[in-house]
Amino acid sequence: MRPKIDCTKFGSITIDGSDIEHDVLIRLSGEIKKRKKKLSKAVFGTSHIISLEEAEHIFEKGAERLIIGSGHNGNVTLSKEASEYFKKKELRVDLSPTPDAIHQWNKAKGSTIGLFHVTC
Repeated sequence: MRPKIDCTKFGSITIDGSDIEHDVLIRLSGEIKKRKKKLSKAVFGTSHIISLEEAEHIFEKGAERLIIGSGHNGNVTLSKEASEYFKKKELRVDLSPTPDAIHQWNKAKGSTIGLFHVTC
């Protein structure tokens, strides 16, 4: 079952009533995991560009859609390699600022996973 995202403010996200103070990855099962942003930081020196290695970690077999909350200022982007990887996997990617992405998440239908950046 997909968890409901209640709200976000700079530095945190509230999911099913619980405040979380780090970026999150939400799996098809509804499991909420801490984002492994070090996979991108090791390549680009920042977690604002999603690397191929992080994209491979994010991807989940059976997912048809990935909603990415790109931060409150929309700073997170996909690297060219990550974008090509998701395209090859036929995974639709919707990237928008985190407050907008939350609305998409709560209305989403089908096999959807999510990645939400909670700061810039």
